[in-house]
Amino acid sequence: MNENQKSDASPDWWQDTLGCWQRLPNKAFFFGLLAAWLALFQFFGNPILGYVHSSSLFAILWNYYENPAMDDDYCELVPFLVVILYWCKRKELLAQPLQTWWPGMLILMGALLLQIAAFSIQQQLFSIAALFMGIFGLMGLAWGREWLKHGFFPFWLFIFSVPLGDHAQFITFPLQQIVCWLTEQCSHLLGVEVIRIGTTLYDPNGKYAYEVAAACSGIRSLTAIFLLATVYGFVVLRSPWKRLFLMGLAPVFSVVGNLLRMLMIILTASLGGQAAGNFVHENFFTSLVPYVPAIMGFILIGNWLEKREKKEAQE
Repeated sequence: MNENQKSDASPDWWQDTLGCWQRLPNKAFFFGLLAAWLALFQFFGNPILGYVHSSSLFAILWNYYENPAMDDDYCELVPFLVVILYWCKRKELLAQPLQTWWPGMLILMGALLLQIAAFSIQQQLFSIAALFMGIFGLMGLAWGREWLKHGFFPFWLFIFSVPLGDHAQFITFPLQQIVCWLTEQCSHLLGVEVIRIGTTLYDPNGKYAYEVAAACSGIRSLTAIFLLATVYGFVVLRSPWKRLFLMGLAPVFSVVGNLLRMLMIILTASLGGQAAGNFVHENFFTSLVPYVPAIMGFILIGNWLEKREKKEAQE
């Protein structure tokens, strides 16, 4: 096969993307409405003028993303992930009967009412939900119900682009308690005496003290691991129950990973004191430890579930 035949048989990804773009109907209709919808949230998106004196919801989100005190380091990357996953599903989506679907207008009107409610009760999270709900409605309006059905994943992953901040305390505090208690028990099994008071671990001789803060408890890794489980489950598995099972393992892997990291800190501090423990705590490579059990676990369990699906399909 010569070079020209190879090119015709397997066009590169850019040519394939251009071909899919040309096949996509109602592009001007959708992107024109999308620009107007985004402009609404640029100029009338912030229901409260708080720490960021701006009417733009996007400025508020960017302020959250750039705040070093926030634990949602990955949020600004989620939209790019969603676009990539849509690109991966492009052939499946284009295979659907794509046409204008006027019930999508009801979703769009619902999003507009939600934005009005956000201004009424001064709740920024409502505005963020309205933004994404409106985009979902516009896709349905331009391309139909089947597009929404087959594109629901990955669209719902946009939820991971929302910084939780203080709204996650009902999750972070139990995680703090669990990780702190497990670290105390495992330290005793390893022969290291620590005293737990609340969510702080102390050396009996005053050699070191570490608080299991919200970030150390697993909230920083939990959402990232849950996102990883969701993407992996939807890409590899077909059964909704198997996907939910994989997603349900995210909190377990998050706790195990952060327990390992805290044990590393405590064991190092017991040998070298507070400074040595601080080095492990602040080290970039040890900060990646919570993700190791999750990645290995998802690969092993995901492969096992995938093989079961193939076996069930053959039967």
